[in-house]
Amino acid sequence: MSITAELEPKLLDFPILSARSRGKDFVYLDNGATSLKPRSVIEAITSYYTEYSVNIHRGVYEMSERATAEYDRSREDVAALIDAPTDGQVIFTSGTTESINMVAFSWAVGHVSSGDEILVTLLEHHSNLVPWQQVCRATGAELRFLPIGPDGVVSQDRIDEAITTKTRVVAVTGMSNVTGYVPPHHTIVATARERGAAVVMDGAQFVAHRPVSVQELPVDFLAFSAHKMCGPTGIGALYVAPGRVAEMEPYQYGGDMIQAVHATESTWAPAPARFEAGTPNIAGAIGFGAATRYVRDVGMDAIAAHETELGRYLRDKVGELDFVTLYGVPGTGICSFNVRGVHPHDVGTGLDQLGIAVRTGFHCAQPLMEHFNVTGTVRASLYFYNRPEDVDALVAGLVRIRDIFA
Repeated sequence: MSITAELEPKLLDFPILSARSRGKDFVYLDNGATSLKPRSVIEAITSYYTEYSVNIHRGVYEMSERATAEYDRSREDVAALIDAPTDGQVIFTSGTTESINMVAFSWAVGHVSSGDEILVTLLEHHSNLVPWQQVCRATGAELRFLPIGPDGVVSQDRIDEAITTKTRVVAVTGMSNVTGYVPPHHTIVATARERGAAVVMDGAQFVAHRPVSVQELPVDFLAFSAHKMCGPTGIGALYVAPGRVAEMEPYQYGGDMIQAVHATESTWAPAPARFEAGTPNIAGAIGFGAATRYVRDVGMDAIAAHETELGRYLRDKVGELDFVTLYGVPGTGICSFNVRGVHPHDVGTGLDQLGIAVRTGFHCAQPLMEHFNVTGTVRASLYFYNRPEDVDALVAGLVRIRDIFA
């Protein structure tokens, strides 16, 4: 196979792709952890720091007005990426983890009580599991799990049974960061809404790799990060559905989130400001906006199509190796596997010596590792700038490792 022709020129946008690692051509297959950054994002951040590196919202001088305009524009760009309104529905956070914690402790602790149920899956990243454990501890609610099969697939015939009238929250991944599997979102959301439960989606992987519309997939909360989709680290977003914003209490307190402060009481600014206390990550937000413009220019449909094709090639080629065990089902640009008889960390270290970057371990998903009865896996994860040659290099590297450890 060959890389999608329309994406070929985009390879030149990423300076790091011409780098060397261990004296070899750099092959990056760890996009599930973080994506690479194109020049346009790097330049947007650099431009802020070199041309108008001042604070926002309070200054009445030219550079502050420019910084404020760019910051606000970025929020509009992020909202447009997920087809969301911008009227207080998109809150900037430090990333997916903070976004989910904000839902848990700004909303859920006030709307969940003893006798209620919070439903999650064993597919979840720890960021969409541990906060719900703590909410249950604080409120007396029961933590329950939507059943999955041996291959990590949600049992669709169990959804109607699992989501009950006691369910107050359904927390589900948009896409597994271990296998790339995409759960049946529309069925889950429709059933949850019918039973009166709120849906919290971890979109860290999903939003970066697939077209997402919160109009078509009406989740209550959607959390995602910039660094998974060509943006900087330390910045993310939380989408809150209309009607839910008014139910949330401020998550932090301080400057910029207030409307008025008196000696003994304060009032809060309208959303999203009321949830963004203190000086924000201005450069990160500007870089986030640039990243959303970049991936929209590439085309989310084109990204999804390329990753589906290349992901199939990846799984097929790795699956042809008789000394490799695959986990999960064919997913979206993510392949988790183990080389039989070789620890995942040893595989990762061996590939590193060949200039190939993969992720090893339990990928912040220990319950899923326990479900697969392994302590960890090797994970190769793709993005739109990966090529078939990257997969071929991985396969050749695995053969070499097999020969060494044989």
